[in-house]
Amino acid sequence: MNKFTQSEDYRCDELIRIIEHSVEKLTLAELEALYYDMTTKSYIND
Repeated sequence: MNKFTQSEDYRCDELIRIIEHSVEKLTLAELEALYYDMTTKSYIND
């Protein structure tokens, strides 16, 4: 069970790194659109 958790944690960290790298390349307009989309879907709660 512990190996599964470590593997799952590793995959989560890997996906976060990929997403962060991709977000860094977005323009301001793209970031605003992403922010709006995420808030309307309740992924972000200010």
